[in-house]
Amino acid sequence: MDQPPQVIGQGNSPKYEIIEKQGLKMVKATIANDTVRAESGALHYMKGEVELESKLPGAGGILKSLVTKENIFRPTYTGTGEVYFGPPIFGEYNTLVLNGDSWVLDRGAYVCSDISVEVGVVRNKLLTGLAGGEGLFQTSVSGHGTVIFQSDGPVEIIELNNETLTVDGNFAVARQSHLDYKMTKAAKGWIASATSGEGLVNVIKGTGRVYIAPVPNVYQNLIDSYPAPMPKK
Repeated sequence: MDQPPQVIGQGNSPKYEIIEKQGLKMVKATIANDTVRAESGALHYMKGEVELESKLPGAGGILKSLVTKENIFRPTYTGTGEVYFGPPIFGEYNTLVLNGDSWVLDRGAYVCSDISVEVGVVRNKLLTGLAGGEGLFQTSVSGHGTVIFQSDGPVEIIELNNETLTVDGNFAVARQSHLDYKMTKAAKGWIASATSGEGLVNVIKGTGRVYIAPVPNVYQNLIDSYPAPMPKK
């Protein structure tokens, strides 16, 4: 039986709910003479007097998008009504409440946020880009307001106290921006890294919070375990 969703939001800002039906989840944003920003393509459907607007950025923004490969079209939804964002997933939708702080999200994790939240791009150290995986550029969110981001499974909050977190894979989905981040060899030397079976790992250092999702949703695991269909002759 589906549980009633928790309503998330501050003051008169948009209210967010994670809706779950038959194991699939999506985000419901309720606005009252307000505006919410979302990732391009995230709209599932909407109800009420809501206007969608997508502004073309200046030449600098377009050039930055070509370099970073980050989406520059993040439409806004203004008015009074309900906006549903997806796509419906077996993974998780998670909430960040910003109070003047700044976070970095894994590429593709950002879903939507209050209009008061500034959404940008952060450039990581060069080795990350050479290694692929999470990529050289990730999404940054800062300011005040609520942010919704997605992950493959339930998130676990790691509190670092002048410590180091080493992650094999891209399941460190969000981190406070003041933390030091780099991708490096798992062992000293490329040969040792290759023979260890680990290769490259993500290393996060400092004092702050990291959200990791080390275990994918059980339904997503089942889907991923099915072999790809054979091509038709």
